[in-house]
Amino acid sequence: MENLEILVRSSQMIREEKGFTYRDLNKNGKLDVYEDPRQPTEHRVNDLLSQMTLEEKAGMLFINGSAVNEDGSIDDLSGQMETGTTSGPPQLSAKAQMDLQQMNHFNLWEIPDAKTLSIWSQHLQQYAEETRLGIPVTLASDPRHHFSRSIYEMQAKDFSQWCQPLGLAAVGDEDLVLRFANIARREYLAVGIRIALHPQIDLATEPRWPRISGTFGADAPLSAKLAKAYIEGFQGERLGVESVACMTKHFPGGGPQKDGLDPHFEFQKGQVYPGGYFDYHLIPFEAAIEAGTAAIMPYYGVPINQTDENVAMSFNKAIITGLLREKYQFDGVICTDWGLITDLVTPDFTWPARAWGVEHLSEIDRVKKALEAGVDQFGGESCPYHVVELVRRGFISEERIDQSVRRLLRLKFQLGLFDQPFINPDLFDQVLGEPESVAFGLASQSWAMTLLKNQDQTLPLKRGLSVYVKDVDIDVAKDFAEVVSSPEEAEIAIIRLKTPWVPVESKNPMARGFHHGDLDFKGAELTSILELMNTVPTVVIIELDRPAVIPEINHSARALLADFGAIDAAVLRVVFGEERPRGRLPFELPSSMEAVRKQRSDVPFDSKNPLYPFGFGLSFPD
Repeated sequence: MENLEILVRSSQMIREEKGFTYRDLNKNGKLDVYEDPRQPTEHRVNDLLSQMTLEEKAGMLFINGSAVNEDGSIDDLSGQMETGTTSGPPQLSAKAQMDLQQMNHFNLWEIPDAKTLSIWSQHLQQYAEETRLGIPVTLASDPRHHFSRSIYEMQAKDFSQWCQPLGLAAVGDEDLVLRFANIARREYLAVGIRIALHPQIDLATEPRWPRISGTFGADAPLSAKLAKAYIEGFQGERLGVESVACMTKHFPGGGPQKDGLDPHFEFQKGQVYPGGYFDYHLIPFEAAIEAGTAAIMPYYGVPINQTDENVAMSFNKAIITGLLREKYQFDGVICTDWGLITDLVTPDFTWPARAWGVEHLSEIDRVKKALEAGVDQFGGESCPYHVVELVRRGFISEERIDQSVRRLLRLKFQLGLFDQPFINPDLFDQVLGEPESVAFGLASQSWAMTLLKNQDQTLPLKRGLSVYVKDVDIDVAKDFAEVVSSPEEAEIAIIRLKTPWVPVESKNPMARGFHHGDLDFKGAELTSILELMNTVPTVVIIELDRPAVIPEINHSARALLADFGAIDAAVLRVVFGEERPRGRLPFELPSSMEAVRKQRSDVPFDSKNPLYPFGFGLSFPD
């Protein structure tokens, strides 16, 4: 693998001292136009836009995933679609999409490691320099900094590892969120990521929804407060060369899904508002817009009976133009969620495009309707040829395409990508693995833990006890206690649980992997847990990626802690008193599944007689 510093220095040799921001070719095919970077951004945007072909403009309107080669190269090693991972569908290499579709926005799923990604991104920017106009690439990513025990969520590979966003909400401290965002921003910059496909500020008002772990919980004012700090940490006071732009999602709030089913899939196409709380879900987005979020992503679902047509958000002109553009005066980038135009067809299953409400339309007509609704960019798609055809056939004006291209170019200029597309070669070793960042991430996992029950002041435990553990790494536990092999030998048991879920029936592995369904423990699993607690006093730690229904477990546990993404060491540091839990529940814990089914999907804290209310959390005795 090439030395990162050598690669950057050699790439920069082709840049003039005053720095060109894009380039044009004269009739002889030679570079002859340089633009002074001191010119106002809008002048630079308009100047470059005037030089772009229709095909180049169309390519700007699409962002799709790219494989990252193990050796840091950018060549399409197979010449075909790379094998997809659990985190995303199959994908062409970025280079192939640049060559075939004139694209220059890409998002990343699984990566070999952070160092390889930094080398790969340098190669990609170097290749972009050699294109006709030298338009730099913009790389985007879903969150990469949160600990998760789910194989269907992005793992914090080489990055500092923090609690889930729910955990940040449990702590509820704006300064902690700001610190997290600043650290994550610097680590993104070190590998070339310039757009964060987050924060996710949907409200967790339907407790069965699978995407709750990525939110700040159910309370709109809390989510709004934390969203502001989050965006400030990633973007700064204004967008610049040290910023990572936030694409805040999922407008106008994806929480109120019917029965908690997710509209990634064809079995759930609409979200419902039985309590009339549509406006409540807008509160965090109002804060994000006020904070200057660079981009916004609408969600997949149809806002049932909230607008003049029941079509999904990105096809819905009342949502995109009427609400987001006109009411809120948002002039940043609006990018659809992934996969609204084309079906994903594999030998084993077909994943339909999430074109809910417009399934009957052809691919090209879906593109047309979304553009007419007001979106700028299509996520998870590589079909600019549809835009080219729409313009050439007179169905969409080139002036309309220019509106969106102008926003996308402006963001590239604001981020300084035209002036310095390459990573600072000293940044990687300075930032990745920085001890203070790693320590804060680990501490956040402990701080977010929420003490729900502490009978007879069982916690914190004293070191050296004989302990039986379940779903806890024995080698880690041995650092805190004498680990025994059976409950009968133990003075106390420590067990870790996960919020229950029920796989849906589907050929789509992504659908089967989403945590849908009931939230309570049942049958043999519940019996086994209760038998253990009747054998030995038990400390229960439950991971709340959704609000679990645990009345029986709560009753029998000697102590009950909730975690929001924590490694075993972070958990045991709290159990044995090395850290104090600071968390307060970011949602309520319902008392029964009957209460869950009767609550209104769009209304926060709406279940009858909750086991623990929003904001509940105990402290250790002094």
